Amino acid sequence: MDARDDTLTVEQAAEAFAAEIAHWREVRGLSKRKLAIKMGFDPSYVSHVESGRHKPTEDFARRAEDILNAGKALWKRWLDYEAARSRTAPGTAPPAHRRTEQPYATGSAIIVEHDAARMEFDGAGYRLTMRRLLRNTGGEPITRYLIRISVDRYPGEPERSNAHYREHPLTWDELALTATCRGEAMNWQAKHDRDAFKEIWLLFENEQGRFPLYPGESVWIEYAYTVGEEKWGRWFQRAVRLPTEHLEVELAFPAELDPAVWGTETSMTAEAVPLRTAPIRRDEAGLQVFSWSTSTPTLHARYRLEWRFRARAERTRHDSRGVQVTQVRPSDRMRDLGVVQEGTPILAEPARPFDLPTERESAEEVVEKLFIAMERIGQVHPFAKGMGIAAPQVGIDRAAAIVRPADPDAPPIVLLNPRITGHADETDEQFEGCLSFFDVRGLVPRPLRITVETTNPDGQPTITTYQRGLARLIHHEIDHLDGLLYTARMRADVEPIPVEQYRQTGRAWSYEQ
Repeated sequence: MDARDDTLTVEQAAEAFAAEIAHWREVRGLSKRKLAIKMGFDPSYVSHVESGRHKPTEDFARRAEDILNAGKALWKRWLDYEAARSRTAPGTAPPAHRRTEQPYATGSAIIVEHDAARMEFDGAGYRLTMRRLLRNTGGEPITRYLIRISVDRYPGEPERSNAHYREHPLTWDELALTATCRGEAMNWQAKHDRDAFKEIWLLFENEQGRFPLYPGESVWIEYAYTVGEEKWGRWFQRAVRLPTEHLEVELAFPAELDPAVWGTETSMTAEAVPLRTAPIRRDEAGLQVFSWSTSTPTLHARYRLEWRFRARAERTRHDSRGVQVTQVRPSDRMRDLGVVQEGTPILAEPARPFDLPTERESAEEVVEKLFIAMERIGQVHPFAKGMGIAAPQVGIDRAAAIVRPADPDAPPIVLLNPRITGHADETDEQFEGCLSFFDVRGLVPRPLRITVETTNPDGQPTITTYQRGLARLIHHEIDHLDGLLYTARMRADVEPIPVEQYRQTGRAWSYEQ
């Protein structure tokens, strides 16, 4: 469990912080060196913190939280560490130096000759089976092997994921972890037990005896575990932590879900790029199986496969002829397109403004992500009234939004640090929709004219007045950056209506001339 524990010692709190850093670094696909550089630290500093050679500092914790976008999980670990330090009485002798833990037996070295992973989804949960051919190239027996199990139900929404796993932590019982070597069951020990990830030592021993991996020997090990769909995100990542000769991955899904699979590769020297070869699909007893493999992968590279179900989240209805048809819920379609949905904490909190021009590069990166999201969403739904999207809706806690006017020839509007400085007294009510709860439409009163101050990337302010439909669009997005949804502005006696009852899709808002 990840609840605060006031009984932690300083060493335990530092170790918990280091484990949290390692977890979020893995989630974001960053090597220790790359994370350190992004944070502005010496390239070896993150390695020192994770190994326990350096204790965390407040500056380190703040920068790591910002870069890794960990939904305040790292900051909470830092507060635990500070609380533990404050409980240490003045003058108390410092704890003895803890020797850096070796990943395997001291003096040993290991190569993965073959790494084969298979993940199978049965419609309710995921069963993962890992087979590895290990070779001991060192001079001492290997008696244990470290594995990691990490889940993230809502990638890109760290606060939502953290809250989800606090309420529904990953448990040992549901994992039902099993491991074998040479036909023998392997015992295991937990190294780190967190709500969303586990680190486990697989031991080359059981109650009947020991079977270490001796120098020069090779042996297959296999381990398997299960995670329910409500806890497993739609991604699977393989990180190359040891020299590996061959890596292969298989993903198996029920064919009726019509799965689509794609992947990216991240290395220590490059950002995520598409896999060099596409996954190969085959049919297998009612399953669609996607296979991908590579030889001699780069050490510390990360290969991430993602998927979506094109036939998922459907509901049935009957058309006018009584024929049963299926339709995808609009909110599920938006979720599949990467839009954060109602109930996520990031949508209820004010977004963090940019310090411009200092953060110009960060602002431009966020705006680029918003344009990519808008393009993706615009391909599956018409927006005759215009369209807008705010950074919190794609899981980014920054004060940026973009609006595409109803006029297709009009340029898009970029809003950085926007705030409304004036508005007309005259208002009107029109129906609005929101990508973050797209199953309904709501009748929302708004001013017919607003004046907005924004900040240019060079730090200079700009003041612009907008009217009617464009004013409504921009006001809606500024509300998002203030942590408000349009339901907060609806009259108390008015409720949103189901989208099926809405009759103005494909038409612009109407105004008196």
